[in-house]
Amino acid sequence: MATKWFLDTEFHEDGRIIDLISIALVSDETEYYAVALDGWTRDQCNPWVKENVLPKLPPNSDPAWRTRARIAHEITDLFMGDKPEVWGYFAAYDWVVFCQLFGKMIDLPKGFPMYCRDLKQEMGRLGLKKENLPASLQHQTNQHNALSDARWNRDLWRYLQTYKALC
Repeated sequence: MATKWFLDTEFHEDGRIIDLISIALVSDETEYYAVALDGWTRDQCNPWVKENVLPKLPPNSDPAWRTRARIAHEITDLFMGDKPEVWGYFAAYDWVVFCQLFGKMIDLPKGFPMYCRDLKQEMGRLGLKKENLPASLQHQTNQHNALSDARWNRDLWRYLQTYKALC
């Protein structure tokens, strides 16, 4: 059975370029979090990212700061020997920056999925809006921190499984 991974990223984008800032992948057994050392600078970030994302990053001395090449290598190791299933929430840009870690989408390592499943789309398919969710899922804690958001994605997926079973 494929391992379900719940993805979230934080990124800088200017309408042409999407640069990874941080990434988290959470499964039932493992959590991975990294901040990209390369590919972006604080000066490039728009005011919203500077206000909502950058303050939630660990200090520059934290070991979570890694090169994009190292992040790609570590994710490859995480997914090794598995047929991972990746889920995100409003995940289009998350998936782009994830794939860019490996080059082009066609450069994804063998066995990696070519698409990300989207929790927001699943909610739409089920006729659910965020305000219909339990209170614990309506308001994310530490929102715009990739690891906190990936955990929230996992918790939302679990809730949706229970919801579907009751329908």
